[in-house]
Amino acid sequence: MNSPTSVPAPPARSAAPSDRTRLRAAVAALLFVPAAVATVVLTLTSERAGRCMTYGEQCAASLPGWLFEWSAGAGAVAFLVAVAAPAVRVRQTAFAVQVLAEGTALLVILSHA
Repeated sequence: MNSPTSVPAPPARSAAPSDRTRLRAAVAALLFVPAAVATVVLTLTSERAGRCMTYGEQCAASLPGWLFEWSAGAGAVAFLVAVAAPAVRVRQTAFAVQVLAEGTALLVILSHA
């Protein structure tokens, strides 16, 4: 006996806020390339870098190149984890690692100024 009052209610929406970690990770990854280019331009406009390129003077040692390679690689891996991980906590942690690794890579570029 089906009566109109016995229709099951639709499932309730979860009260959890929407997680935008994937979007934020993608935006951070996309903005890393222009940020790196802008950082290189700023570095090349410094007096020390200009003298080093023009005259070969004041070419002081800076942070090692492997640090840039490893931090950029770690940022790329963290981006993949932030986009692909099913758990929210893992995505948020990977996004934090991504931002820190990208920041480290930019600081390595700035160390050449």
